[in-house]
Amino acid sequence: MKRLTRTVLGACIALGLAGCVERRFFIESDPPGAFVYQNGQFLGATPLDVSFLYYGKYDFMLVKDGFETLNVSTTVTPPWFERAGVDFFSENLWPFHIQDVRPVLYQMQPMSQTNTIELMREARELRERGQAVPSSPPPSEY
Repeated sequence: MKRLTRTVLGACIALGLAGCVERRFFIESDPPGAFVYQNGQFLGATPLDVSFLYYGKYDFMLVKDGFETLNVSTTVTPPWFERAGVDFFSENLWPFHIQDVRPVLYQMQPMSQTNTIELMREARELRERGQAVPSSPPPSEY
């Protein structure tokens, strides 16, 4: 009985010490300091180290004053040790810690300057088109 108890206890300790896979994004932007949002949730400012749970498609939004807002989709494919069937061993039985770090760099573009003369011309044309539309008479009451 003592032998069985020791074996079960040893197996539990061994499984408890078994490694796991840590998945992380390392997000950088050029220029640095952009605010990063994922699905509308604020994650932080670049450079940013954030964990993820699953492999697949991730949508990010990067915002920085003076630069155009950048909406990007990143597809993360699983490495060989996270493929179906092999993932059980890497997640539960492999005795070491595995890190899957995905570095991504996003290039942000400076905000374009609006041409105020062109903007005023377009506004004037739109106003003239709006004034040329005939208005319908108010509905008559019976």
